[in-house]
Amino acid sequence: MAEVTARVKLIEGMQMLGESGSGHTLVIDAAPAVGGRNMGMRPMELLLLGLGGCASIDVLTILRKGRHTVSDCVTTLKGIRAESDPKVFLEIYLHFTVTGKGLPVNAVERAIRLSRETYCSAAAMLEKTAQIQFTYEIMEG
Repeated sequence: MAEVTARVKLIEGMQMLGESGSGHTLVIDAAPAVGGRNMGMRPMELLLLGLGGCASIDVLTILRKGRHTVSDCVTTLKGIRAESDPKVFLEIYLHFTVTGKGLPVNAVERAIRLSRETYCSAAAMLEKTAQIQFTYEIMEG
């Protein structure tokens, strides 16, 4: 079983320093409405970023293993949350803009499908509460 570790330490107010087990840090803060100062990412934004990173890495890995030339991949995410606590994500939209030389539509669709159905751990977890939609566009370049 693989283990992932992290640590969150209070800086001041509602601002915290998140430290990953791999040695990276980022600032987490709450909205001013709940005592934060808007000095860092919100926890739910981090969940969306984790999903976007997980799926993007999968898509890039699958396309590159297929010997496709990818010069850029931008994944835009939008999450719709429940109105009452716990305010879980109910809907999440991921839109991939994949840029490369002569990228076949079927290869991009396959990479996204494999990420969603097989490889992306974040999607597998978030699908327990949210409907997740993946869309894409291919740019030449």
